[in-house]
Amino acid sequence: MSNRTWSILSWKVRGINSEKKWDAVRDRVLNNNCDIVCLQETKKQSFDLMFIKKIYPSSFDAFEFIPLVGASGGSIIIWKSSLFSGTKIFENNFCMSVEFTSNHNNDSWILSNIYAPCTAPGKRDFLNWFKNIQMPDYVNWLLVGDFNLYRSHDDRNKPRGDHLEMY
Repeated sequence: MSNRTWSILSWKVRGINSEKKWDAVRDRVLNNNCDIVCLQETKKQSFDLMFIKKIYPSSFDAFEFIPLVGASGGSIIIWKSSLFSGTKIFENNFCMSVEFTSNHNNDSWILSNIYAPCTAPGKRDFLNWFKNIQMPDYVNWLLVGDFNLYRSHDDRNKPRGDHLEMY
């Protein structure tokens, strides 16, 4: 195992359709000196390399995404292909998983970028799916994202909340 450490940035952006957001994302990526970026709630239907180059440093040149559904959602994983090769291995309404392999030492792992629903029925569907995942113990697996769950009223950023939705 190498001493090399990689950094991953995960961020719920709430839309990435304006230059103001592009600047905020670029600044956060540069300030965190990260190698992989996971964004949730991009509110974008599609991405291409020209769009990626508007926002990210030139070293970020590979990506996989899930388009928005309706007026919300969408997620993307962007990485430096000089450091990793990546292949999307799974996608559903809640999650996108990319299997990464280090170009440095051939270590591999799975990165899952999660954006769970906010509605009670959606949360139940997400949790049912999540609890039934059968990931083998020997697989290196990293989960990041916005699970849209809270354990107490203190965890909420808005007043009120349904105690039946606390998980």
